[in-house]
Amino acid sequence: MADRSSKKQRELLLFIDGFIKGNGYGPSYREVMRALGYKSVSTVAIHVNGLIEKGYLRKKDHSARSIEVVTLQDEVAPNTEPKASSAVTQLEEEIQRRLSASGRNEKEISILIEAATILGSKKVEDFRRDLAS
Repeated sequence: MADRSSKKQRELLLFIDGFIKGNGYGPSYREVMRALGYKSVSTVAIHVNGLIEKGYLRKKDHSARSIEVVTLQDEVAPNTEPKASSAVTQLEEEIQRRLSASGRNEKEISILIEAATILGSKKVEDFRRDLAS
């Protein structure tokens, strides 16, 4: 893991790790795209492939939702606070945007709220309350 990951790759890695811990399986590329505000799934694929090449992620097989995190210790853990707070902020903004949208997808919002919980968001209870109303 000599190559350092980019800021977007670190945020992606934190999101994937949180999603897996919250759900027991990896996110789809489309879920990642929506959660992190990417414009296309090909952008997700580029970042995922970069993390695979650097040894941070691996695919168990070539099926959907087979991504797993190899390690967060070497690069992300020592300075997690600033990187995680950026990911949390983006996630909170996305949750708020989805809660405000008409025709909202409550299952997707619930998944994002669980990811925010894992990342240590302080707004989780407010989001859950808004989702229930």
